[in-house]
Amino acid sequence: MHKIVIPAQAGISSLNVENMKTETINKNQEVVEKIQHITGSEAVVRSLIAEGVDILYGYPGGAIMPVYDELFKFQDQIHHVLTRHEQGAAHAAQGYARISGKVGVAMATSGPGATNLITGIADAQIDSTPLVCITGQVFSHLLGSDAFQETDIVGISTPVTKWNCQVTKAEDIPGAIAKAFYIAKSGRPGPVLVDITKDAQVTEFDFKYEKCTGIRSYKPVPSTSQESINAAAELINNAKKPMIVWGQGVILGQAEEELKAVIEKAGIPAAWTILGASALPTSHPLNIGMVGMHGNYAPNKLTNECDVLIAIGMRFDDRVTGKLDTYAKQAKIIHFDIDPAEIDKNVKTDVAVLGDSKESLAMLVNALNKNSHESWLQEFKDLYTIEFEKVINNDINPTKEGLTMGEVLKQINIESEGKAAIVSDVGQHQMIACRYAEFNVSKSNITSGGLGTMGFALPAAIGAKMAAPEREVVAIIGDGGYQMNIQELGTIFQQKAAVKIVILNNEFLGMVRQWQQLFFDKRYASTEMTNPNFVAIAEGYYIKARKVVKREDLEDAVKEMMDSKESYFLEVCVEKEDNVFPMIPAGASVSDIRLS
Repeated sequence: MHKIVIPAQAGISSLNVENMKTETINKNQEVVEKIQHITGSEAVVRSLIAEGVDILYGYPGGAIMPVYDELFKFQDQIHHVLTRHEQGAAHAAQGYARISGKVGVAMATSGPGATNLITGIADAQIDSTPLVCITGQVFSHLLGSDAFQETDIVGISTPVTKWNCQVTKAEDIPGAIAKAFYIAKSGRPGPVLVDITKDAQVTEFDFKYEKCTGIRSYKPVPSTSQESINAAAELINNAKKPMIVWGQGVILGQAEEELKAVIEKAGIPAAWTILGASALPTSHPLNIGMVGMHGNYAPNKLTNECDVLIAIGMRFDDRVTGKLDTYAKQAKIIHFDIDPAEIDKNVKTDVAVLGDSKESLAMLVNALNKNSHESWLQEFKDLYTIEFEKVINNDINPTKEGLTMGEVLKQINIESEGKAAIVSDVGQHQMIACRYAEFNVSKSNITSGGLGTMGFALPAAIGAKMAAPEREVVAIIGDGGYQMNIQELGTIFQQKAAVKIVILNNEFLGMVRQWQQLFFDKRYASTEMTNPNFVAIAEGYYIKARKVVKREDLEDAVKEMMDSKESYFLEVCVEKEDNVFPMIPAGASVSDIRLS
């Protein structure tokens, strides 16, 4: 350990000497903290601490064991969460990142440990979630020899990471981790992987950590031009039927207030993509609902009738656009995005506004005229009335015998006052959760968007709850997706994470079955589920559990769950062959949206 001593200078008053002594001590301490002769594995831990990491998710193994040995010594500074599977670690880190806005961290050993992270990494990549994954690797001299638990994780992860690297020298560890955090959280966020050989972990070197503040040739946030703002404002100011579709870019840019200001000043009806949900409260009078395959009737239908379409922080994914040849062809397209690669990728734009959404929307507000579009807004309200009568009312206020997923969400809304974070898995229940959950707080809809990863919700809910313990976190999961990562109940039990788990059990892989019913003549090939006793399994992990099969028991059960200060498992047996509508058939135009 190196110390630098600054000698007292002659001719300084006693008071100044005392001050100098204090400053000297502080400076000495600072230097001592910065330069230390330590192992690469300790450097990993100290680097994480320097980046403000206090929780990480992982699973130990041979090639990462030196790092875990050091983590043991730093338990008071970093809380390691032992998930029951590395995929669970990646998804938990995603849940942590999505609700906190911080970088999630996952760690695994080499070989199968590293490859088990891949699904979570790919999910984080397409959903722009900041993630740093650290994997152990075999000794450098064994690379390429097919050693035990060796795999080329850098090669495997390259297509699904924002950046990755392999570190073979201890002295390169701090720089690699600093760079990893900078890349993961800057600009359009994403996952990063750092693979560290075992010899790099055990070698000693002089450690000094400096945060990364920039990388040559990497410009994470393009500058917003005033010209593009003016061009966008001119189109909006002259529009008769403008419509906004916003996505997660608003949440990632912390631009919720700026979005609200734009919408209210210009009086524009605004719809959201799945990952954009909660940026604007559900109850806002200009919130016209969700676009996409199972989105609301009005915003989908009227996409092809608006004269200006303003896309903010969304990527025109196929589930939103339907058939591209017919998507908003009558409209001028304005696209706000931080990632230049998204501009004109799927939909040709008339005006592209690059930059951070918080900055660009603030500039836009100033250039907009105060306006309202009451008659245009009324068209959305009229179509909503049709959707309510034909679909929504039957979903949330059913009169049939079988329970619906929609009425479960309605009851959760009542008990949570729309303030809970809803973490949904993938399938019918996901669409119902997105459609009917009330979102009054930003960062409240945590789900797998672009990759559509079954098994996401349970571990992601753990990460979300640990990042925001003051918030109610409710996982909405189907009986299929639940069994993909059911082992994470063990993590909930060990961590005492007060996650509320709701299984909407229809004894089917519901979304696949719906397609089979509608498009494959009811040939239910490999979609029927013979399920275990879910309540007994939850109780096996010492989690309070309850099962509801009758409507008259639902209200009390949901209230009991939401009142619980600990984790709670609720299974609701819903109608087996219920379908999610509205629906845009795959490859169809958004105008062809079906209500039945």
